[in-house]
Amino acid sequence: MASIAMTKQFTQAAPSKRNSRPPSRFWTLTEGRAFFELGAFYMLRPLLSHLPKGDGHAVKVLPGFMASNSSTIPMRRLLRDLGYDAHGWDSGRNVRVDNALIERLENQLFRLNDDSGKTVSLVGWSLGGVLARELAKLHPERVRQVISLGSPISDDRGHTNAARLFEFFNGKEPEAMQEGRFQGLDVAPPVPTTSILTKTDGVVHWRGSVQKPSREAPSENIEVYASHCGLGVNPSVMVAIADRLAQSEDEWMPFDPHPAQKWMFPTTGFD
Repeated sequence: MASIAMTKQFTQAAPSKRNSRPPSRFWTLTEGRAFFELGAFYMLRPLLSHLPKGDGHAVKVLPGFMASNSSTIPMRRLLRDLGYDAHGWDSGRNVRVDNALIERLENQLFRLNDDSGKTVSLVGWSLGGVLARELAKLHPERVRQVISLGSPISDDRGHTNAARLFEFFNGKEPEAMQEGRFQGLDVAPPVPTTSILTKTDGVVHWRGSVQKPSREAPSENIEVYASHCGLGVNPSVMVAIADRLAQSEDEWMPFDPHPAQKWMFPTTGFD
């Protein structure tokens, strides 16, 4: 089934900035693949309902750059069916990274944490993943884990072809950076962290999404074959997210698919 992403877990240091470049134009021009991934999501929706069930803890899902909560509806509905208290964010369209946005993200995190009495899992797509990671750095005591999808976490905008558009709305140094935040994006937060990325990403080069090992908390990379715009609905990405979220708190282990799912996870590398 061509639209299902195949995944694998691997650990590798982040590439150096001198190798930074946006993704191949070919992958950018073929981002329409996401429509097939969305179709596969709905076709396999009954099967996805049998993924590992959750414990009811809150999951906050952050959309990508220029996107809104509408883009994460399929994922959040699935997570609710799996037993999670899944929420979108309360910040409209993801365009401006300013202090007002950070304050809204913090307030929502505080509310979800206080209402449930449990730490909150953060799932962020593209820029949403960057925001989720930085939020976890600010308040690690309130965050259970972070999962990013195709997020530009290399601390070098040269890896994404959306850099100019981002700077058009935010400037070269967004307001949040002027306050000393968003420095060292390549450093993982001090909570369990998973970066899901695809080598066929047409927006963020996969090298810009590689999470280097962390000494502060466990971290990992899961490679998938998908489009950037399809990461939030790709069935195999849902398999990986459900596996990560279903882990008991404080018992995090690296991604290791069930034997029946091994066929989905190739052993290709990045040499």
